[in-house]
Amino acid sequence: MTNTLTDNRRYPGRRRSLRRRGRAWALLACGLLAAAPATLLVVRLAGLDAGTPFAMPMVLFPCSTVLGVLVLGAMAAVPALRLRWALAVLTTVVVAHGALLAPRFVPARQHVPAGSAELRVATVNADGGRADARALVELIRTERIDVLAVEQMPSAGVDALDEAGLGALMPYRELHPEYDSSLYSRHPLSDGGTTDVDTAWPQTTAEVTVGGHTVQLVAVHTYYPLGDTKRWSRDMAALTSVARRSGPDTVFLGDFNASLDHSPMRKLLSAGLTDTHAELGRGWARTWPVGHALVPPLVQLDHVLHGSGLAGVSVDEHTVPGTDHRAVVAVLAPLPANQR
Repeated sequence: MTNTLTDNRRYPGRRRSLRRRGRAWALLACGLLAAAPATLLVVRLAGLDAGTPFAMPMVLFPCSTVLGVLVLGAMAAVPALRLRWALAVLTTVVVAHGALLAPRFVPARQHVPAGSAELRVATVNADGGRADARALVELIRTERIDVLAVEQMPSAGVDALDEAGLGALMPYRELHPEYDSSLYSRHPLSDGGTTDVDTAWPQTTAEVTVGGHTVQLVAVHTYYPLGDTKRWSRDMAALTSVARRSGPDTVFLGDFNASLDHSPMRKLLSAGLTDTHAELGRGWARTWPVGHALVPPLVQLDHVLHGSGLAGVSVDEHTVPGTDHRAVVAVLAPLPANQR
């Protein structure tokens, strides 16, 4: 049997051939990995995710940024992989990613006057009623939530929440389990109903008064891109039309099945809404998926958006056993007239 080491020493040409082959495979691997952030950058800049299969991978845009940084670091650290043109292209891609993501990590300098009234809101996708009712009620009690939006909670889940004590905490409600979203409140609700726009199922609406301001609430649950990207895109467009008709004292909260990198979500925000996470510098809050042993939460599908008459004070995510979405809890404050 030929000794490989001895054989390589005897034939230096073979060693060079093996090195070239190894370098070629390593460059190919780097190229394939770098293709993900490069492709998603093009899709994001061109808005190619609306109603197309690119809607699914677009939720991983921040993850692809991290991947691009790691590949760039590996190529810069290993002399054999330092192709100048490849490093220049990948550096441009990574810098562009950073420029797009950076604003959501910088808190807005919005001054909320001391002693301002607060509206404490929460949203949770109950995953078809599988969310632990007692744990959810305990969250409402602990966080002193004023308004709760629940998505994917069937009639049986509504009963379970009442049995767990939600009725005593939030006696006012606008329930539409047949339409996939409901609203609960500590304070009286008025003008309840559902939206009249073209969404897969009507979005539940109501109004609540806080600090002398009447706040319009929209409990959101859109169709999911994996099921039908065009239906999802139409849902987001319909919500945008509702936002354009809404005043500054508006809160859209729920499961949007969209991240801040989706073009339909950016259009919705451009209609006069602010994402509370991004406003407070929490630009990569991961709310889904939860409860999977091998896959940690990676993306934010659940949001609290508000109009210009309100400002975010705090926002956080909480795990509720049983559901694959984390609950989002936000504290909002009405702004004085000169800050709206």
